[in-house]
Amino acid sequence: MILVQGISKSFGSLRAVRDVSFELPKGQIAGLLGPNGAGKSTTIRMMTGFLTPDRGQIGIAGFDIRTQATAAKSLIGYLPESAPIYPEMSVKGYLKHRAKLYGVPGRELSKNIEHAMGQTRIGDVAKRRVGHLSKGYRQRVGLAAALVHDPKVLILDEPTNGLDPTQIREARSLIRELSENRTTLLCSHILPEVERTCDRVIIMAGGEIRADGTPNDLILSAQRSARYIVEVRTNPSAGIEHALRTLAAVPGVAISKPGAQQPLDAHKGWSIVELEAAPGEQDLREAIAAAAEDHGLFIRELRTLMPTLESLFVQLVDTAQPVPGKPEDGGTP
Repeated sequence: MILVQGISKSFGSLRAVRDVSFELPKGQIAGLLGPNGAGKSTTIRMMTGFLTPDRGQIGIAGFDIRTQATAAKSLIGYLPESAPIYPEMSVKGYLKHRAKLYGVPGRELSKNIEHAMGQTRIGDVAKRRVGHLSKGYRQRVGLAAALVHDPKVLILDEPTNGLDPTQIREARSLIRELSENRTTLLCSHILPEVERTCDRVIIMAGGEIRADGTPNDLILSAQRSARYIVEVRTNPSAGIEHALRTLAAVPGVAISKPGAQQPLDAHKGWSIVELEAAPGEQDLREAIAAAAEDHGLFIRELRTLMPTLESLFVQLVDTAQPVPGKPEDGGTP
């Protein structure tokens, strides 16, 4: 449904997007995730025809966004971060205006408008002025405007920006409902937003794609070697050094270091140690427990430290090559 092949975009000497490629099938909800300045908004602006790529191609349901722009754009429903809503218009009047801009035939106007309002659950405010609505309702009106021509593709840029927690939950549920028969690309710099809404995550940093896959697949790929958290008690006079030496000597342990946070009762001899196994090692929990018992360490907690999408995201962003002088994604360009 969406095919992006090797697109790049520069602004003078600034390389905003570098050889980005991905394909989204029908019915998939994909999240384009990255920090501010990663190239996300520049990418979706090229996908929606607002910007022209320097190189590469973009296809929407088989139509080229450059050479067949009218046909391609007619299939896209786009909600920018700041929805262009006229506050003096009524909700229904604004949707009628947008439907006409999309070229919806007169005989289908009422049906499409009612359907879009029903999908976004704004029928109860149809006659109210947009400027009198709450932020959450204004965002729904913007979404209804993106749906009024019944597009096959939805592209949403920071759709929950500025919403309160209740509105965010409602927006997530709504997006999933609307995506059942569409291909949806959700652009965000908020990781939980993407993780809880999307089937697939595409992580961008420094203008490039750094990772692409389902949340579970990406988490598994981040697990290079097993890590463990051990909370132990030793003689207070021996301190954490005794625990570090003991656990570092366990066969298969490659790294033994103090945990990022230590327990409140550290003065009683409790300490937290983080261990990393050598690559390819099997479960070391029994060996760790046995070594602790042999050396007079009492274990209060022993658990495997599982990787998270957040840890992968931070790792990829931290190692991304920066684009000097690149403006923030939300600005120009």
